[in-house]
Amino acid sequence: MDNELYKYKMICTLKFGDIYGQIIIWLIVIFISLATTLALWSSTRQIYALATVGIVLVLSLPFLLFAFVTTLLNRIEFVPMEEELFSKTIKSSSSRASNSESAASPS
Repeated sequence: MDNELYKYKMICTLKFGDIYGQIIIWLIVIFISLATTLALWSSTRQIYALATVGIVLVLSLPFLLFAFVTTLLNRIEFVPMEEELFSKTIKSSSSRASNSESAASPS
């Protein structure tokens, strides 16, 4: 069962270009909310203007987080390791274990 864990390696292929569009769209939403705030700003409607910005931020941040997380999860791959690379990994882990055991035991 333990050997099954070493037969795959995880590769993350996420690049900045993958999330660049999401950041641009979120900035557009923020600028539209600021334009709405300026349109509502007067001596009698200041609270409505601030509430508009707060509502837009509170409602848009979960969607932005969801988009980032799903993009990240879509870019994670588990690739099977080749047999010879797998045997090298097992040998190196067993040699590290034997070195740590010999260092721990008193001579």
